[in-house]
Amino acid sequence: MDKLVKTHELFDCEISYLKPLFAAYQYPWEMLPHIKEHILSLIESGLEGFTLLKEGVLVGREVKIHESAVIEGPVIIGHGTEIRPSAYLRGAVITGSGCVLGNSCEYKNCILLDGVQTPHYNYVGDSILGNRAHMGAGAVCSNLKSDGKDVVIHAEPPIPTALRKVGGILADGADIGCGSVVNPGTVVGKRTSVYPLTALRGVYPPDCIVKATDHVVERKER
Repeated sequence: MDKLVKTHELFDCEISYLKPLFAAYQYPWEMLPHIKEHILSLIESGLEGFTLLKEGVLVGREVKIHESAVIEGPVIIGHGTEIRPSAYLRGAVITGSGCVLGNSCEYKNCILLDGVQTPHYNYVGDSILGNRAHMGAGAVCSNLKSDGKDVVIHAEPPIPTALRKVGGILADGADIGCGSVVNPGTVVGKRTSVYPLTALRGVYPPDCIVKATDHVVERKER
């Protein structure tokens, strides 16, 4: 199951300003401590087609930002991304193109690849969301264990992260149902869908349907 949590197994990153970061680390959570410095280096060097909105905030073409959104740098927002009313970006946030950062959602120290949809009342902290990943209304990525200890990825064998905060690792095309909780260090494989109100914990393989925490079925071909 170790291969189910490796960066290249979970994500197909073709974003020029993120490819070096994704290529540098075997496991995706290893990127989390380096997101801020990566953003700062990109802001310092500049990105073609991007504009400095304010200090520490670089935005691409055709980005829509509602006037009630709060953005604290450093942040990079990809082309065509929409930031809806009362969204709160707490810094160290970087997105690809065509993302939706929804109303009353909160983001910190996270990466969203192209086409990510987090439209309503979501929390995304210390997390990585792959291309076209989707979180239903009220779904959250919990990033801190109740005992405050370092997060362990419950693969086979378990993998210590040496990090106190790790949220959700959602691979390309992962779809999290409304009201679900992605517990710290949970990995959801490519194209796997999760029923609403599910408490996720551990590693879920690709191309599956998660009907409950411990009830996973293989997706049938249509």
